[in-house]
Amino acid sequence: MKIILLVSSMGSGGAERVAATLANAWSERGDDVTLVATFSKRGPCFYPLSDKVCFIHLADLVRGQGHGPLQYIARIKTLRSLIRDAGADVIISFLTNVNIMAIVASLGLKLPVIACEHNNPSADGRSMLWSLLCRFVYPKASLLTVLTDNIAASFKEMVPAAKHIAVVPNPLPNELLSQSYSPAEPGSRKRIVAVGRLNSQKQFDVLINAFSTLADRIEDVDLWIWGEGGERAALEAQVVRLGMTRRIFLPGNTPTPWSEMARARAFAVSSRFEGLPMALMESMALGVPCVSFDCPSGPRELTRDGRDGLLVPPGDADALIEALSRLLMDDALCEELGRRAAISVRERYGLHAVLPKWDLIFAQVGTGTLVSR
Repeated sequence: MKIILLVSSMGSGGAERVAATLANAWSERGDDVTLVATFSKRGPCFYPLSDKVCFIHLADLVRGQGHGPLQYIARIKTLRSLIRDAGADVIISFLTNVNIMAIVASLGLKLPVIACEHNNPSADGRSMLWSLLCRFVYPKASLLTVLTDNIAASFKEMVPAAKHIAVVPNPLPNELLSQSYSPAEPGSRKRIVAVGRLNSQKQFDVLINAFSTLADRIEDVDLWIWGEGGERAALEAQVVRLGMTRRIFLPGNTPTPWSEMARARAFAVSSRFEGLPMALMESMALGVPCVSFDCPSGPRELTRDGRDGLLVPPGDADALIEALSRLLMDDALCEELGRRAAISVRERYGLHAVLPKWDLIFAQVGTGTLVSR
């Protein structure tokens, strides 16, 4: 099967991790996979790609791009030519802006288009323009995938004319399953770790404030926040203002996030909203005890209503402090949560569990026997 997989870029985000995982898995089993970065300029792929995957930057193919709307139109025309000439069996696109481009570029080509959403439209604050585009363009896709059942419900409200919506979770990379949790040696400093883009969605300012209170109670713990983004300067200034420069660290992106997660005493998620957060899923798969805001959506699904990790009310900094304190002070709780999380997440989200869901979708869009949820 020939697959064209479209993403905005291949940077360090969760959607990019999923794109690399799926592209590698499909190509290694014999599918012909072309991965196209539709908006970024030429640069390295943050996550390893198999040599069998054809990786293309659309910007390299666009001529006379212009600016603003003209550039967008030029990209759509170029993408349409690429799709038409590739002889693909299916187009898969990730995230809203790429989904819209893929659907428009494929109009009239009689080729199945699967648009994949990774956030919850009821919580992610998307603009009226993007909501309207989704409402009127998404029904032209063969199928829309979302990450959880509650996200499916939100999209059914936003896109009532959507033909078919399927729930397909993110997969864990096989490479992760060979990793293991390596807690700090007795007597060494403990780490709370968080991973994500430094933006308002992740609410790292809330986590930093919470940790500064926690640090007054517990001396032998530090906070490490891995990632980059537009709020770096503001977060760094916050750390300085709180006098936490020796306890809170923002070292940027890392090529080895699993190693950093595996060193954590606890993994923390302070987001306003999520889809199905890859960093949380990966840390749980490593056996790291986790605490998360019960935000829409993802943490509740991953932790099975809090059985495999600690959930606290969204935005409740006091509850976050207390949950982190429990993990720092209770060795038995950490061991039990980590053990349950690793077993549960690996079983539900390993490639062995997720790829068959994709195979069913491929068969359905190819034969026209879709079954609505």
